[in-house]
Formats: sequence, structure tokens, C-alpha cells
Amino acid sequence: MEFIPYFVTVIIFLNVLLGFTIIFLERRDASATWAWLMVLMFVPVAGFIIYLMFGRRLSRKEIFTWDKKARLGLLAAVQEQLRAIDNDEFELKHPEVAPHEDQIYMHLKNNDALLSQDNKLDLYTDGEEKFQALMQDIEKAQDHVHLLYYILRHDNLGRRLGTVLRKKAEEGVSVKLLYDDMGSRLLSRSYIKEMKRAGVEMESFFPPLIPKLNMKINYRNHRKLAIIDGTIGYIGGFNIGDEYLGKDKKFGYWRDTHLRVRGSAVHNLQTRFILDWNQASKRDILYDERFYPLFESEPGDSAVQIVSSGPDSEWEQIKHGYIKTILSAKEYVYIQTPYFIPDDSLLDALRVASLSGVDVRVMIPNKPDHPFVYWATYSNVGDLLWAGAKVYIYQNGFLHAKTIVADGVVSSVGTANIDVRSFRLNFEVNAFVYDTKLAGELTDRFMEDSELTTELTHSLYEQRSVWIRFKEAIARLLSPVL
Repeated sequence: MEFIPYFVTVIIFLNVLLGFTIIFLERRDASATWAWLMVLMFVPVAGFIIYLMFGRRLSRKEIFTWDKKARLGLLAAVQEQLRAIDNDEFELKHPEVAPHEDQIYMHLKNNDALLSQDNKLDLYTDGEEKFQALMQDIEKAQDHVHLLYYILRHDNLGRRLGTVLRKKAEEGVSVKLLYDDMGSRLLSRSYIKEMKRAGVEMESFFPPLIPKLNMKINYRNHRKLAIIDGTIGYIGGFNIGDEYLGKDKKFGYWRDTHLRVRGSAVHNLQTRFILDWNQASKRDILYDERFYPLFESEPGDSAVQIVSSGPDSEWEQIKHGYIKTILSAKEYVYIQTPYFIPDDSLLDALRVASLSGVDVRVMIPNKPDHPFVYWATYSNVGDLLWAGAKVYIYQNGFLHAKTIVADGVVSSVGTANIDVRSFRLNFEVNAFVYDTKLAGELTDRFMEDSELTTELTHSLYEQRSVWIRFKEAIARLLSPVL
């Protein structure tokens, strides 16, 4: 037993050394720093392992640089739109969008998010309908199919999709499938081999040195995109797995939100995919006009910006878009999110909006898929109640939608949850839409979903048990690193 004092000394030394690294070298924000120090203090051995998995920042060698945007002709078009706005020469198709020109400018300036105004959007909130439409579009592909999903499973849905993709590859269509290595860690090698034998090109994002031993929990590619022939695109919350069809007994019906896009915004989705593919693959996709075909006529008239964020970004641009939407609202802001762990800036924006008389409503699920995240969510929505906001708990299965809609004009649908992980640690993409039709549809869906919820009132929230309050307190302390 003589080794015990020595062992304790080593653990204390490692904790102090790691604490020094977190405080002075990592240069984290204060809340995250204190959260990690608390983890190291209370669980010194396990905390060290947890930090290695969750806490490390990307090194300079791993930071992603997307300087290939210029090669895709993006920067010149962005500068032209910025110049037009600065000179009051920017033409908006619909006058109701004009009050939001400053938000359009912000996304252009800080995210190179071109505004396109010729888009037709179809809204999907049911997995069967979304994947039926996606597979029908893939079956009609003539030139290429580009897919990016955080989760890809070798289950019934994964096999259905795989069958369609292999068929198109065998027909000579270029098929590329990019998946996140952590999100798709259960994907079998046999599935990958079968796909590649048929001619489907597959790449994993941020893989480990040792297969199936990925310790990099952070900095995952959480995006879900599909682009077919450069004319049809998909963006939203559905991944590839049977649970997204409501076939998981634990979660039941899966309520999510996805958009099918036709119009020039598809070109911006294409650029996002190409940049991500080129980061993950040694076989770069080079610029080719066939990836950006011209539309013979305008498919629609919805104004859309495709906004990306991640650890490679200087700005937390999707979060900034959410805050701008909230603070610009005069009548209402409706939010659906599976996780509600905002930082102080977004939480303050919602408080200010609610205290200013804006009808703020937040809908969250009643079933946790991550317990700590759920109790942190529950704690945060409690804060909103005191500011006059309304909180609804969805009871018809699991709510996974990531949507915000305000004043019947501005909305956002994409992959970003309202938490630090989506805003800062993972690679995300959202469509910010300035269109009364889509905003009306999202508002209607929110109201329909409200019929399947329980409203969390002040009295109900105050009735929670001491045990729940304890779990909330712990989860809230850890929320900066969840």
C-alpha cells in the first residue's frame, strides 16, 4: 500500500497541470473554464479522461481552413451583394423582407452567405415523407448525388438508401456519401465495402488513427445535406436511421423538420458539401459547371441564405442569426429545439424580447436522449418562465426539430441545436429564410404541435421535487461543456 501516496501525488500533479492548461493555454471562456475545473476537482481520475474525450481544443494543424471558397467563385458574388446593399441598389422581390436587410447583410459580411431569391421550398416534418421524397429524387438523378449525414446506420432505412445509391452508381451516376465518424461509429464495414464495390464513394469526417476507437467527441460534422444534380437540395434535422422513422420504442414518433430546396440556394448547399468533402477526402472535387447548372426558369420566389458555423469560424454565426431574429421580432418568436442550453447572450435576447411584449414560445421534448442535457434544458426554460415566455413540452414522441420562426416572415431550419456544442464545437448549417409562405407553414406546424404538448407553467415548475432541482443544478453547472 506504499504506492498509494505516490499515486495520489501524481493525480494531484496531473490535475494541477491540466487546470493550468485549461486556464492559461486553452483561453476558454470563463464559464467553460470553471465547469472543467469543477469536473477535475470532483472526479480527478475520470475527469482527466473525460477532458481528453470532450475538452481538448483543435490544434492549429487540425483547424480547418476553407480558403477554397475563392476557387468556387463565391467571394466575388458576396462582394457584389454587399456593394449593392451599401449603395442602396439591392433589389428585394418582396417588400416585407426589406426590414430584415440588416440581417441579410450580417450573414453576407460574416459568413459569405449569398442571398438567393428564386427558391421553391417544400417542408417535411415526418421521416417517411422526407425519405420517400429524397429517394425518389435520387432515383431520377442523371449526373451526381452528394450526401452528408452526421448519423448513417446499417439498419432498414440505411439499407433502403444504400440500395438506391448503389443502383445509381452502377448506372454511371457519380455518388458521394460523407458521414461523420463519431455519429456513424456503429456503421459496419460490410456496409461500406458493399457500397464501394458498387461504385459509391464514401468518406468519414474526422476519423481516428485507430478504426472504431474515436476519442474526439467534439468538433463533429453535425450537418445533414443532400444535393441531386445541383438542382435539388435537402437540409434539416433528419439523419439516416430507423429511429428517424419513429421505429425506436424508447422515443416513439420522431418529430423533426427538413426542407427540400429547388433554386439557387442549392448551389450554396453544393458549395458547403464540396468544402466538407474536400476536407475529409484526398480525392478533391474540383470546380465544374455541372455542379452549378443554370435554371431554365425560376422555381420559386423564396429568399434563402445558407449559413454555416463551426470551430473553423471566427463568429458563431448561426447563434448570431438566432439572436438577430429574436431581437428584431415585434410580434412573436416560436422555437422548437431538442436541447435548450443557450449561453447568456441568447438567453438574454429571449428575456428582452419577452419582457418587451413579444410572444416568446419554446417547445422541447419530454423524453431525454442525454440526461444531463435534458435537465440543463429544463433548468434554462424555467428562467424563461419568469420573463413571461411560454414553454411547451412535446408529448407525442421525440421532438428533434431545430426551427425558429418570427413575425410570419423570418425563419430558420437546419442542424443547429440551441447549445454550446452546436454554436461553437460542431460543424452546423442552417437555412435562414425570408418568406411569408414558409414562415406561415412553420407557425401553423408549431400551433398544431402545441395541441400535443403540456404547457410548463410557473406552478408546475415550482412543484418539481428536490431531486429534480438537484439534477438541474448539477447539469446547469456543467452546461458550458455539455
